[in-house]
Amino acid sequence: MTAAPGCRELSGRELAGGIRADTAARAAGLTAGGRQPRLAVVTANDDGGSAAYVRSIANSAARQGVACDVIRSTTAAGITATLTQLADDPEVHGIIVQTPLPGEASLAHLASVIPLAKDVDGANPESIGRLVTGLPAYAPATAEAVLALLSHFQVELAGRHAVVVGRSAVVGKPTAHLLLDRNATVTVCHSRTTDLPALTRQADVLVVAAGRAGLIGPAHVSPGATVIDVGTNATPDGSLAGDVDPAVAGVAAALTPVPGGVGPVTTALLLRHVVQAAALSSSESGR
Repeated sequence: MTAAPGCRELSGRELAGGIRADTAARAAGLTAGGRQPRLAVVTANDDGGSAAYVRSIANSAARQGVACDVIRSTTAAGITATLTQLADDPEVHGIIVQTPLPGEASLAHLASVIPLAKDVDGANPESIGRLVTGLPAYAPATAEAVLALLSHFQVELAGRHAVVVGRSAVVGKPTAHLLLDRNATVTVCHSRTTDLPALTRQADVLVVAAGRAGLIGPAHVSPGATVIDVGTNATPDGSLAGDVDPAVAGVAAALTPVPGGVGPVTTALLLRHVVQAAALSSSESGR
């Protein structure tokens, strides 16, 4: 999906490229010193959108000098055991658990096994609590990517009304808190929200992270709004579709494409976190 001629396309490719170049340089320095940054991705499924994201992480990591291990485990017990082993492995600097998970698995429980120093995607409930209260922690990369894109394109947030559609612990809620930190007035909508269009039309900045392809159409958007589409939904032909209908480009002033918007920045920031974690690990081990 690309923006219409009158709608500014908020591509994440340039921003992500700058982050990747900096990350690669830092990773090279750490590797030269005997500590190559290493990420472990634990996945439990063959979900199309999830698989595409994991491939993107692995491919990008290889280009930036970050080792990336993708580990498949299909039960809650198996994932817990894997995470415990990775938590104790000094050669692993970052750990993420990829959703969706098996029916009996709880992301909050599994993520609590990840040490904060290796929780590079901010999934551990303690990391989320620290983020909300302003203490140091890795923010969920997707939520951080939303704010990074808004900053890159100089979208004003202070005093503006931001509406977030989606309340997941990994995207919607942390995005809302990061927007609050930037002095936006924030409304969070979800599956139980009554009259969704009436609320989303109030948004100066609309962030959509609901996981439903085409959920937001032109009737949901106020003319001149900035729309950030976080959705990555697999389509029958193997491509990706966002949560925002392409026709929204005829109403909004600015819109992120899918793919090519939030996704590249998310991956770039995640790998930056891994390199930061490796650098801190190296500093701690040298004491």
